[in-house]
Amino acid sequence: MAATFPDTIFALSSGRLPAGVAVIRLSGPHASSVVASLTGGTPPLRQMAYRAIKDAQGGALDNGLVVFFEGPASFTGEDCAEIHLHGGKAIVAAVLNRLASLPGLRQAEAGEFTRRAFMNGKMDLTGAEAIGDLILAETEAQRRLALSNAEGRQERLYGTWRMRLIEARALIEADIDFADEADVPGSVSDAVWTDVKGLANEIRRHLGGYHAAEIIRDGFRVVLVGTPNAGKSSLINALARRDVAIVTEEAGTTRDLVEVSLDIDGLKVILTDTAGLRETESAVERIGIERALQAARGADLVLRLFDLTDSDTKRNGEFLDAPAIGVGTKLDLVGGPPADDPKMLRVSSRTGEGLERLIQLIGARAAEAAEKAAEVVPTHLRQQRLLLDCLTHLDRAVEGVALPLELRAEEMRLAADALGRITGRVDVEDLLDVVFSKFCIGK
Repeated sequence: MAATFPDTIFALSSGRLPAGVAVIRLSGPHASSVVASLTGGTPPLRQMAYRAIKDAQGGALDNGLVVFFEGPASFTGEDCAEIHLHGGKAIVAAVLNRLASLPGLRQAEAGEFTRRAFMNGKMDLTGAEAIGDLILAETEAQRRLALSNAEGRQERLYGTWRMRLIEARALIEADIDFADEADVPGSVSDAVWTDVKGLANEIRRHLGGYHAAEIIRDGFRVVLVGTPNAGKSSLINALARRDVAIVTEEAGTTRDLVEVSLDIDGLKVILTDTAGLRETESAVERIGIERALQAARGADLVLRLFDLTDSDTKRNGEFLDAPAIGVGTKLDLVGGPPADDPKMLRVSSRTGEGLERLIQLIGARAAEAAEKAAEVVPTHLRQQRLLLDCLTHLDRAVEGVALPLELRAEEMRLAADALGRITGRVDVEDLLDVVFSKFCIGK
């Protein structure tokens, strides 16, 4: 699936300036001649050379390291080069302007280097998505998941499934085309349906791991609910170790959702403070309460907060379907150890008592929910939808015993094509802008 691009692209591929070092990346047919023009010659392949980088008149722009990769043995599959400069804004701007002045060169668009790598067969779409995830990884779990997929776990699995379907379909079509031939058994296709049904069950189990990957990529959502002044805002501030929510003696201070992200044992955990649950005549507060209930219904875990100083506290939120932990607040005002109530973890946001235990419980729930992602799992909504599409066609093929064999074979073809679209092996031109538009410039 190699592609030829007439122009050479360039971009700053390192981080925000100023920095100690800035890396400018080039890819395309002019990469070698551009390096020679700027530095006086192309360095030996894959060897860094210290060179003076010069402007059009031969004046020095900077001194730095230059490396050249000849295609197809490069990231994009084309001739590529990197120029390592001092990371000053003026220096980088001068070199970028010099590159822009050369014929056949243009500034790269977001994700264009990786897109060219895909078009040249250096990776499949799942690998490209994994590289984007790797760049955006904030936690250790996100890094591990993205790296394993960048190394081809998903590509191998989906490729194997697709080949199984292609081979099964070939046997079925042989049964159709050569049913009258003496050397082709009349019921060859019957032998493949057991395997196809087993594959459908494998895909169904595989889809069950999507939420685990979603938790790792987007975060384990923990929502705090309770009556006004139950201590939700104080608790979220204490867990975040900074003031993210307003805390006053006035009931109903929180009207909207307030979120903060934590890294607990390598997993991203998103805590959400919500409006206090109570009957109210305030239209604004009612909207806040409805948003609180919506957030709780979509949570991975709910912390139901109860004010230990209020004996009449209603156990708001018990009707929610999400798993919940009861948390008694304001322990410093009533005394006693944090764990003297087996039905409720008792904490004090002011003194910190019980908070470490609460963090441990949240971390354990998050780790349990993300456990399935240790296997190969779908990591993007695009992948999930195509797998569901594949599964729909497989179920129609397996269950359609009353249908002509030709129609069942067509369902098999559609199922295989859905798998091919996940990796980019079949008809994916319409997906490319969506996938690569999320990348940063220079990648």
